Amino acid sequence: MIIYEYPFNERIRTLLRLEDLYEKFVFFLHQEHALQHHVALSTIFEMLEVAGRADLKSDLLQELERQKQTLLGFKSNPNVLSERLDEVLSDIDRSSTALMAAQGRTGQNVRENEWLMSIRGRTIIPGGACEFDLPSYFAWQHRTPQQRYDDISHWFAPLAPLFDAIGVVLKLLRESGRTVSTVAQAGSYQQMLQGKVYQMLRLTIDGALGAIPEISANKYMLWVRFTSQDGDMKPKSFESDVPFELTLCNF
Repeated sequence: MIIYEYPFNERIRTLLRLEDLYEKFVFFLHQEHALQHHVALSTIFEMLEVAGRADLKSDLLQELERQKQTLLGFKSNPNVLSERLDEVLSDIDRSSTALMAAQGRTGQNVRENEWLMSIRGRTIIPGGACEFDLPSYFAWQHRTPQQRYDDISHWFAPLAPLFDAIGVVLKLLRESGRTVSTVAQAGSYQQMLQGKVYQMLRLTIDGALGAIPEISANKYMLWVRFTSQDGDMKPKSFESDVPFELTLCNF
């Protein structure tokens, strides 16, 4: 099964972009080749570009506090698993505490490192990080895998609380929705939203069908049009019925 996610606003779009970058970063960080560690380091630079909004940290703190207050209201509900609720509240508290303790602007430690900034400036240029442009970086790439791992982990460490908070917020959002099974007749599906505000859509589909969803939505209507790819990967309309699962998420 393949899960497609569609953000309904720019705020959630930013969080999903950062989550995607974080997953890429973790994968390449735990590899051993110098070229793979180059991708991990370059991904940190991409994170700084996306997380450049000054209010991202405060937005996350406000959302975590709002979710905490909402969940505390379920404390007296006998139908709620108290252990599970306490676990979620503990995750929120831990994440909030670490994020509040993070000092300065997001990625400030990287921005203040002249050597890293010289590498960032060159990686923007195609092929700009060659050994004749950055001999010191070329020498660093010849360190042992463990030394490179330790260096990159150290540079990323101040960003870790931000990504932990993003993980908690997106987890709560994904768990907020109710999943329904439905069918797109002749590859097309529409649903009236009647002005109700959602944050994110999750669409789960069997990958063996070969159907690819193209999603558009506003506060009034949701439209999903399924396509397929031919030999040259050019999309074409999928004309058969497509069964899928739909989840609309909102805090």
